Amino acid sequence: MIATLGLVPSGSAQAKPDIDDVQAKVDRLYHEAEQASERYNDARLELKDLEADLDSLQADQDRQDDRLGVVREQVQDAIVRQYEGQSLAAVGQVVVSEDSQDFLAQLSTMSAFNDMQSQLFDEYATELKSLDIRADATERRAEDIAALEEKLAAEKKTAEEKLAEAEALLADLKAEEREDILSRGTVRMPSDVPASGSAAAAVAYAMAQVGDAYVYGAAGPSAFDCSGLTMMAWGAAGVGLPHSSSAQYSSGPHVAASDLQPGDLVFYYSPISHVGMYIGNGLIVHAANPGTGVVVSGLYSMPYVGAVRPG
Repeated sequence: MIATLGLVPSGSAQAKPDIDDVQAKVDRLYHEAEQASERYNDARLELKDLEADLDSLQADQDRQDDRLGVVREQVQDAIVRQYEGQSLAAVGQVVVSEDSQDFLAQLSTMSAFNDMQSQLFDEYATELKSLDIRADATERRAEDIAALEEKLAAEKKTAEEKLAEAEALLADLKAEEREDILSRGTVRMPSDVPASGSAAAAVAYAMAQVGDAYVYGAAGPSAFDCSGLTMMAWGAAGVGLPHSSSAQYSSGPHVAASDLQPGDLVFYYSPISHVGMYIGNGLIVHAANPGTGVVVSGLYSMPYVGAVRPG
């Protein structure tokens, strides 16, 4: 009997991953992670505004509560004067509630109401209404903050999941293949960038960070995300920017690509989710992604949207 040799079809063997395919998947995952991270940055800015608003509302409510207490004392004094000559115990039996609304209801049914100073009664009612309005506004703002904090947690989770998926893809490659993927689109750092004025300080800061790590939500000193790098760079020049690529797009006058100067901020993707700094000669410095860090790349290495000149 002739033994039959079992042949394994070539298609069943584990195929070597196509580098271009892995490149595309990693780029997509990094971009999706960065989109979530920039939404997280936007939400943090909104949360900061909401918290400041809540503090202001709470302070208003406290002041309103103090004013209400003053008027309450004035009303009670007026009642005592109206009952002058009678037992103070009788007065105390009338005004017993510590609840502001109940106190107002008691005043409206007191036999001495017609003789009481109506101005004080009206003032108390007005102050109480104002307090209720401020208390409702404070409660609504607190609810807004709670909802936004949930959104922050969700965006952070999304970014972390996309990053983990990208890292898993890269882990399946050989070291030289990973290096090939992560170095694509980067160029050698120029020896000199002809910037002037405040832009010179911003460019110098950004260029000094080349080689630093990319970390979502980071703004130095040794790790950055894209908007964190540009924020800190222009901060070194004395110009304040928000930690958000989409918010930075509104931080100054827009300039055409043909008019770009070193220090200008350049923006990518729609909706905007990445920002870098133009350094001349068709190059940008930017915090690219977690696998690459802060590098120099070509101006059109990503889908270009527009540019802004801070300062």
